Amino acid sequence: MKRKLFIILTFSLLNLPPAFSKKETVEYSIRQLAPSANVRPEDQIQSYIFPDVVIWGRYAGAQKKERRKLDRMVVAVKKTYPYSLEIKGILIETYLYMQTLKDQEERDKYIKEVEKGVWKQYLPEMKKLTLFQGKMLIKLIDRECNQTSYELIKAFMGPFKSGFYQMFAGLFGATLKKEYDPENCEEDSIIEEIIEMIENGEL
Repeated sequence: MKRKLFIILTFSLLNLPPAFSKKETVEYSIRQLAPSANVRPEDQIQSYIFPDVVIWGRYAGAQKKERRKLDRMVVAVKKTYPYSLEIKGILIETYLYMQTLKDQEERDKYIKEVEKGVWKQYLPEMKKLTLFQGKMLIKLIDRECNQTSYELIKAFMGPFKSGFYQMFAGLFGATLKKEYDPENCEEDSIIEEIIEMIENGEL
């Protein structure tokens, strides 16, 4: 039941106008340098070029239990971060287009069209998110949009729906009013490190 409620809650956000995991393997290719034609074979030493290896200090110094926690966070961020960027794009596009509409009736009609399209596009993917990943998505939406999920729903869909979905969030210990604060929250600071590594191509 809680999982179903969570899926509904996650879609309320999308309706708006790994890592270090042991389950993943990384394949590296090794390139052997060709010997020089001007050097005698007996004077040659084989050389190899290996890919750069990034060692995350926080992960390298962690105990087994802490590593499992970090693995879980990396997987969740890698899964949900792209969605948060897409949601940001949808919000910006929706807001700009709504400024061109003449009255509230046209805006409401457009919001419904956006809502219908997003449901159709994202329903299969949202069903695959775990509860932890869903909470991560809510947090990353605040990071990208600089507003909490509650504020976004309220702005685009009204106070009734924002209150309604906030009530559902409370059923599984979450809140749509949660702010992303990497400077004062240890978990958020870890998330920020993970995102930086993703953007740098290190994860």
